[in-house]
Amino acid sequence: MNAPTPAVSEAPDVAHLVDRHPTVSPERLVAQLVPPPTFTDVSFATYRPDPAEPSQAAAVDKCREFAEQAVARRAGKKKMFGKREVLPGVGVYLDGGFGVGKTHLLASTYFTVSQESPAPTAFATFGELTQLAGVFGFVECIELLGEYAVVCIDEFELDDPGNTTLVSRMLSQLVERGVSIAATSNTLPEQLGEGRFAAQDFLREIAALSQIFTTVRIEGPDYRHRGLPPAPEPLSDAEVAQRAGRVSGATLDDFDGLCKHLATMHPSRYLTLIEDVQAVFLTGVHALDDQNVALRLVSLTDRLYDAGVPVVASGEKLDTVFSEEMLAGGYRKKYLRATSRLLALTAAGMDL
Repeated sequence: MNAPTPAVSEAPDVAHLVDRHPTVSPERLVAQLVPPPTFTDVSFATYRPDPAEPSQAAAVDKCREFAEQAVARRAGKKKMFGKREVLPGVGVYLDGGFGVGKTHLLASTYFTVSQESPAPTAFATFGELTQLAGVFGFVECIELLGEYAVVCIDEFELDDPGNTTLVSRMLSQLVERGVSIAATSNTLPEQLGEGRFAAQDFLREIAALSQIFTTVRIEGPDYRHRGLPPAPEPLSDAEVAQRAGRVSGATLDDFDGLCKHLATMHPSRYLTLIEDVQAVFLTGVHALDDQNVALRLVSLTDRLYDAGVPVVASGEKLDTVFSEEMLAGGYRKKYLRATSRLLALTAAGMDL
């Protein structure tokens, strides 16, 4: 067993993520089908469109319209003797670059439908949805979600053909049962130039459903970078350990040790891994050369960002973790999104 790094040993009372071994029950997976904590209080009214980007205000109107249609479709139309016939669901696809508020609008759609329909609503990342199907089984998952008013899917991933086919089949059957679908997408960058817009790729991959989707394009720069300074200079190991000791609910881990620990569990457990963590402190950050490790870090970054957990680190700058070779490959968009989110999280950690 490797000896702990000096930074970790200097803060013996600080908890470590590597000591956590979370499990996730099927009931917990269902309970997690809600927007992440950072979007708990959002609504269409709290979305602030950029005046320079008229597509953003138009997107709010389109999402409101979709929410109304989703509620009406779930309610169905009246038939004889007071019975109702459920109508097939509708779909909306939010198409845009990083940080234009797609998740904000998706969560706002979830909350609006939740308030206006007696039927349940679901919000999940693409990975969470595939995990749900894996745990419950394909047929059982359709039975579980078949009575929902809307299923919101954040970052629909098109870079895994098997999972894309699985989820597309699932959504086709849900739509037939009156479930409406709202989605954003994550697509291969070589198909998109700079990785901004994905509508044609999304609709092609879900060909059986493409006719139900209204594409809403959202233009604009990444809001996370508006007025933000560049990635901060990393601290020393000792400074990171010292700061971790001052923050209640913080964790302190060696970067390599944490990366190895992430490999011991499915990414669906990462949310439980960071449960109740107030800040994550890392020592020895460096560029990664293994794509499997990098993708696990992307998943953890997404969970940290969703939960609003600041990050403080030593070693190399966090915006250099994903190598140029990785950024030129098929997962470019994932790495760019993770870098954007890491910058926001390290900015939040500067005052800790």
